Amino acid sequence: MFANLFKKDEVKNETPNQWIKCPKCTSLMYYKEVEAIQNVCPKCNHHFRINAEKRIASIADEGSFVECDANLAPVDPLKFTDKKSYKKRLEEAKAKTGKTSSVVSGSCTISGQDAELVVFDFAFMGGSLGSVEGEKIVRAVERAIEKECGVIIVSASGGARMQESTYALLQMSKTSAALKRLDAKGLPFISILTDPTMGGVSASFAMLGDIIIAEPGALIGFAGQRVIKQTVGVDLPEGFQRSEFLLEHGLIDMVVDRGKIKQTLSDFFKLFDQKKKETEPAGIEEETKTEIETETEAE
Repeated sequence: MFANLFKKDEVKNETPNQWIKCPKCTSLMYYKEVEAIQNVCPKCNHHFRINAEKRIASIADEGSFVECDANLAPVDPLKFTDKKSYKKRLEEAKAKTGKTSSVVSGSCTISGQDAELVVFDFAFMGGSLGSVEGEKIVRAVERAIEKECGVIIVSASGGARMQESTYALLQMSKTSAALKRLDAKGLPFISILTDPTMGGVSASFAMLGDIIIAEPGALIGFAGQRVIKQTVGVDLPEGFQRSEFLLEHGLIDMVVDRGKIKQTLSDFFKLFDQKKKETEPAGIEEETKTEIETETEAE
């Protein structure tokens, strides 16, 4: 939906000896220097966009991630064509990324704790949300309910995929309903917002987390800034729609550097697990013991 707005930050086809320029502070540095600290600028802390594989490696315990539903691929039910056919765009996205959809999902552990992890890859059609992406998210939630573990969704998206029209828009309600079922089971959903998280993704599951975390400087919102300005007819505040602005105004819970996200997730899962144990009803043995003590006192 907003894919063309977000191309300038992407670092493509990097090689270890390649010089790159930070789009924020304009510093020149070796790519390997940036890659060593999870693709974050060492001068100004700008967080470069990364693909799904690097994101998974930064969150999941080494060797623990097992991808699920990799065989799911989008079709073209509307035979949609704009400047190119949807079928052609899908072919190009697959050739560019090696993926069949903008979402990679699977099971993993984080500091030894089970979790279902869903990661958007912005390089695939702007991380847009289509039928396959929505189905992968729902299946991840269903696995979490079955295994009684938490769900993490890392969003990087321009919004719902216009080439699928209403099919894409329906994924907003579909994923939200699935997360409601997760909540009814008392299982945690942690939403991580990265640059950018826009459109239908931000208007649905991305903002439904029990905890909403954002990376520094991430663009987060529904409509683009130009559209909003034209609609309301006033100048928008500096930093509008960035992580720090949203945190200041209470729309997200915290802004966390990429290098600290794994530990933050681990801490939250431990907290949720402890809270669950504290609120669970007494077991059968404990209930039986209580009943016996009550009967003895009555006698």
